[in-house]
Amino acid sequence: MPEHSERRLLPYSAEQLFNLVSDVERYPEFLPWCVGARISQREENTFHADLMVGFKLVREVYTSKVVLERHSFINVEYQKGPFKHLINYWKFNEQENGCELEFFIDFEFRSRMLKGIIGPFFGEAINRMVGAFEERASVIYGDKS
Repeated sequence: MPEHSERRLLPYSAEQLFNLVSDVERYPEFLPWCVGARISQREENTFHADLMVGFKLVREVYTSKVVLERHSFINVEYQKGPFKHLINYWKFNEQENGCELEFFIDFEFRSRMLKGIIGPFFGEAINRMVGAFEERASVIYGDKS
């Protein structure tokens, strides 16, 4: 079961990074593995999101419940889809010179076929994920390096 965690100090505020990560419907614009996203239900600090991930002709949709703790934490609770399990969270720790971003994901595909076809691609996409958000922040908020 692939697991990935990462911490980066980025020159953006916790609020900016939180807003970027919680804007799930924009993921297809900058995450290479995400080919579709929609919010199916919104509540006060929670929403349900359907993400479509794809590689070549293979497309899979999974649903998550996303719980937001304003500007500090996002927890993604896997609901249904192609995984045996998926655990994912983001933490945003405001620092004097930016924000320390912490990202964690642990997942396992349900089927062997998906493990073989999408597994290596999805694993690589996960490894590049924080970088994709960092690049997106630079586009939206300006290059602060």
